[in-house]
Parts: sequence; structure tokens; C-alpha cells
Amino acid sequence: MTNQTTKSLFISHAWTQNLSPWKQVVDWFEKAPDFSWENCSCPDTNLLTDKSSESLATEVTRQIASAQAVIILSEMYAANSAWIDYEINEAKRMNKLIIGVAPMAKGCIPSKIKNAADLMSAGYSSSLVSMIRFIA
Repeated sequence: MTNQTTKSLFISHAWTQNLSPWKQVVDWFEKAPDFSWENCSCPDTNLLTDKSSESLATEVTRQIASAQAVIILSEMYAANSAWIDYEINEAKRMNKLIIGVAPMAKGCIPSKIKNAADLMSAGYSSSLVSMIRFIA
């Protein structure tokens, strides 16, 4: 039997301009049958009046605080490691479940993500959705 409880999820975004991986995961969740979720992550800095690093960090912390689990996307790590590290550290500090996601295309999973993740998902929709459905 499927657990249809709404899941509150933060998806790593690192305030990046390349939101393709983030958008892909959002699309997976939106299209998953019998899957109810709340998106706790918002990568749009246009919604913020103060775009200083301190303000962005405060906003990421607020977003993570409202989530049951934090999803860290491997694709985003190389170009955004400082922000991803911040997201990982905040998730750990708040005792949030961390789910690492392997690259959607072939590639290596950064050791920082492997070491931080409570769980690792393959980089495709059914793996991640199934894991969240029954764990988070």
C-alpha cells in the first residue's frame, strides 16, 4: 500500500542559473502517480529584496527548516560546491534526512555527497520517488 502523505522536500538549487536538474526533479515529482509533495525550495532570487550572501544563506536555512528531507543533486555540486556544502551542513545541523541523487547523465557522485547522504538514489524518477514515498 502506498503512503500518500504529503512530503515536504527541499531540492538543492544553490541559487544557480542552470536550474535544469532542479526543474527535472520537480517535473518527476509533479508527474509521479499517487505522490503528494510540497516544494520547500525556491531558487528564484527575484523574489528576494536583499541578494547578499548572508540573506541568501538565511533564506536557504528557512527553506530547509520547513522540509522533511533534503535532496542533494550531484549535477549541481561541481559548479556550486560552496552553496551545496552550505545546504548539506544546514541539513545536518537540523537533523534532516539527506538524500543524494546520482547524476542523471553518466558521471561520478561527489564524495562530499556520498559521505553526507543518509540514502543515495539513482538519477532517475522512479528510484527517487519510490525512496521518498516510503522513507521520508
